[in-house]
Parts: sequence; C-alpha cells; structure tokens
Amino acid sequence: MIMPYANTGAMNAHLQEISAEVEPGSHAVLVCDGAGWHQRGRKLRVPENIALLSLPAYSPELNPMENVWAYLRQNKLCALVWESYDQILDACQSAWHFLINDPGRIRSIATRQWACVSL
Repeated sequence: MIMPYANTGAMNAHLQEISAEVEPGSHAVLVCDGAGWHQRGRKLRVPENIALLSLPAYSPELNPMENVWAYLRQNKLCALVWESYDQILDACQSAWHFLINDPGRIRSIATRQWACVSL
C-alpha cells in the first residue's frame, strides 16, 4: 500500500489489508513503534484477528522495519527529483517491488543477530 499520508486513516486501511491476509482461525501480531497513527484509541480500528505489540519509546533498534526504510531511502529513493506525485508513487512502488522480490535481501537488512535463536 502506498498512501499519500501517514495518519490514523491510512493505518486503519493498512490494518484492514493485513487482516484480510490472516488465515482464518489465526491471529497476527503487528509490532508498532510510537508513531502517532499507531496509538490505540477511538480512531484506530484494530481488527479482531490482529494484536498490536508496542515497542518501548526511543528503541528503533528493536524495530527491523527501520532498517528496511533506511535501505530503501539510501539505495532506491535518494538523490532523485520527481516532477509529479505519480512519479513519486511509481518510484516507491518500484523500490518496494525490488525489495520484496528478494527475500534474502530483506532477511539480511532486517535480521538482528542478538535476537536470533539457534536450535
């Protein structure tokens, strides 16, 4: 999903998309940082099959998505100037598809060695 705003309305739409992909009878846990649109309350509508797990304040090292966003900014979306909103959307979509088509890259970007369990 590429949205023009990061706000509660966008988060609600995002939660609905995630909810639709959760297998029936299963439950998803979504890790959230302290962004204003991640806050529970009257406006945020969390589907029954999703639980939100909030990270402690000021702990980006616990959120692997921070590395993913940094990677995309540094490698796919930097030093570019776009002429229109549609070009921005196209660039974001292209960067995202590049990333999701390479699970090994995602794993290398988002893995925290200290959080891995070896059996």
